[in-house]
Amino acid sequence: MSTTERISFPGHKGHQLAARLDLPEGPVLATALFAHCFTCSKDIPAARRVAARLAGMGIAVLRFDFTGLGHSEGEFANTSFTSNVEDLIAAGQYLAGRGMAPDLLIGHSLGGAAVLRARAGLPSVKAVATLGAPFDPSHVAHHFEGALDQIMAEGQAEVSLGGRPFVIGKPFVEDIRSVNLRDAIHNLDAALLVLHSPRDATVGIDNASDIFQCARHPKSFVTLDDADHLISDQADAEYAAEVIAAWAGRYVPMRRPAPPPGAPEGIIRVSEADPDGFLQDVQHGPQHHTYADEPRAYGGTNKGMSPYGFVAAGLGACTSMTLRMYIRRKGWRIGKICVEVSHDKVHAQDIQPTGPAQVDRFTRQIHIEGAITEEQHRKLLEIADKCPVHRTLERESEVATKLMAMPAPVAPA
Repeated sequence: MSTTERISFPGHKGHQLAARLDLPEGPVLATALFAHCFTCSKDIPAARRVAARLAGMGIAVLRFDFTGLGHSEGEFANTSFTSNVEDLIAAGQYLAGRGMAPDLLIGHSLGGAAVLRARAGLPSVKAVATLGAPFDPSHVAHHFEGALDQIMAEGQAEVSLGGRPFVIGKPFVEDIRSVNLRDAIHNLDAALLVLHSPRDATVGIDNASDIFQCARHPKSFVTLDDADHLISDQADAEYAAEVIAAWAGRYVPMRRPAPPPGAPEGIIRVSEADPDGFLQDVQHGPQHHTYADEPRAYGGTNKGMSPYGFVAAGLGACTSMTLRMYIRRKGWRIGKICVEVSHDKVHAQDIQPTGPAQVDRFTRQIHIEGAITEEQHRKLLEIADKCPVHRTLERESEVATKLMAMPAPVAPA
């Protein structure tokens, strides 16, 4: 779950560009700038879903309408690929003015080509990710190839794209024909992630291959499998966001929030990712993100461990760590430790108000690689019961709860 701030900023010609800034509920660990596809808008499902998922993982995302599109001012007929790049640089400057200079650029389709070119004008950017991007921006001309002769002869023509009328001007056609991204990609000076579907019928997978081959390391390629060009399936958009976030963590310096007094390990923040199900984003500082969920049988999507699964995992991890610390202190030569923990109560049944009262029982099996003596066996069992999580589970704990209001999310206009 994230909050969305509705903003505007001046574009390359001073026109006000309409934007959404998707913000994490907790600390902003990094900032991304998202460029949408040709004649699309900031509110296309792929842009909304990718931005929302990244915000849920601590990355703020600015998505905006290029000049003349969506709710932005200006005439689309007077824009070009170069003006889109200039709008991106203006967006980055706006973010920098707020103390949120972009760390990451994400571009979808022609927006992907634009972020590759815009990187040179945004020195704060450490990583660039493209989604279904063309290697040659003139590729988009196939959308209106039937009107090319009229555009070049008369200076412009009205074409129908996605069922909507757009005026394409001669400067736009001349601009995309003149652009060569080869140098921009080769001299990107940022980590590159290329995401593309082999079944993309709009921008073929060969474009991804050309971008990847032209780029220098560090670079990565991830296939989006069955995704369409617009990444219209929610699961595909969420997967893309998860890959981008995990990959960017290697190259983008996440801003670590200071832990509050009395909480040396910081705050674990759990945010609802799917109000229609049970999926939760679990964030601990800038580096650690995972999911909590329920099995499908209980209305979840089974994308993460259940809440009791996390409790059992905490017990197992703490047991193994405590044993290893003791073994090192004693100087014993003991092999790998494996701890299996099971819990006899299912969380989804536990929350039913009419359900019978049950006692929690955690069954723990500790496996030790190699032979140990009887004395070591006895001592390790004793030490296992002294692990801090074990002791916490055995004694009563106090949970202090406060209910706080937060701003309602902004719906797309």
